[in-house]
Amino acid sequence: MLHIDLPTRAEIEALANHRGAAAVSIYLSTSPLPQASNGDRIELKNLAKAAIAEMEQSGTDKRDVRAIEDSVEALIGDDDFWADQANSLAIFATPQSIRTFRLGNKLANTIEVSDRFLIKPILRAVTFPHNAYVLAISMGAVRLIEVSADLPPHEVSVPSLPDGAADAAGRSSHIERKGNMASGESTSESALLIRYSRAVDHALRPVLAGHTRPLIIAAAEPMASIFRSVCSYPHVADEVMPGTADRTSDHEIAAAARATLDRIYSSEITAFGEVFSSRSTQDRATSDLGRAARAATFGAVETLIVDMDAEVPGFVAEDDGAITYAKAADGVNYSVTDEIARRALLSGARVIAARREDVPGGHELAAVLRYPI
Repeated sequence: MLHIDLPTRAEIEALANHRGAAAVSIYLSTSPLPQASNGDRIELKNLAKAAIAEMEQSGTDKRDVRAIEDSVEALIGDDDFWADQANSLAIFATPQSIRTFRLGNKLANTIEVSDRFLIKPILRAVTFPHNAYVLAISMGAVRLIEVSADLPPHEVSVPSLPDGAADAAGRSSHIERKGNMASGESTSESALLIRYSRAVDHALRPVLAGHTRPLIIAAAEPMASIFRSVCSYPHVADEVMPGTADRTSDHEIAAAARATLDRIYSSEITAFGEVFSSRSTQDRATSDLGRAARAATFGAVETLIVDMDAEVPGFVAEDDGAITYAKAADGVNYSVTDEIARRALLSGARVIAARREDVPGGHELAAVLRYPI
């Protein structure tokens, strides 16, 4: 089971708003297997040493360096914390605080030292979910399955989840009638499925509360449509896995769910590419870093897709978005593409962190603008 605590948009915006003399971002590839935690801790220690060296070289106040070093060392030594991990760990440290998020996707080991946090990798974690829930529901059975990219599927315990429609209806059989006077809508199959779906939704609420991973419905019709119509979870996938899944193994369901996630992501990338192409003819799209920086500074970005691995150190002027490039990261400058993403995010834009091959034209970024700039 993956122990994931994805940040909300509000939490990401809080990270994006941070300014401080010392801000350290660490992204660590981890394993959800407890026996692998020692290796993960050693790697974190090495990354922390590199960050501390960078802070010292850039002239960071020694007290700030020590405070960050102590907080990371305390995290490394916390056995309870390392007992429950996912596929990556994001750490944001300042002299005053340390914040962590366990992420479902695999991220490369990365550090950045600046006066602001590196947010592109964590945006990737919420851009493309590598894990999902699958609700396999039929008249006779229902189960919730957690699916991740590289772990076996896991059936999630859901208290108060009905065993099936008959259980939800409080009858021994879903075709049983309450008496000669019971008829019409109250005893129809449609009414029963609605009642059953509401009972399932009610049971799922406390389990899914706070999550943003997709919920994929595996069901035949009309069960699939009826459940979708009453489901209160806001992240139900549009695509349904058709057919009755009563006798389908968790592994088969997981394989189908992973394919569904791939299609969801692919369709989003394709849709963005089409919009980008259309807006380019209206002078409302750009892949030029300088123009994108100005647009982000003036709040003109509507949607931005950015290469999460692009390393372009430098500075972006606060007043007009002019870029000053640097030869290498030095503990003072920061990622230009990350700063463009940060400004776009804070102006209300949708920001997609992607791989280079998914960015139109293979550039560092591509921006669709609200108006020409």
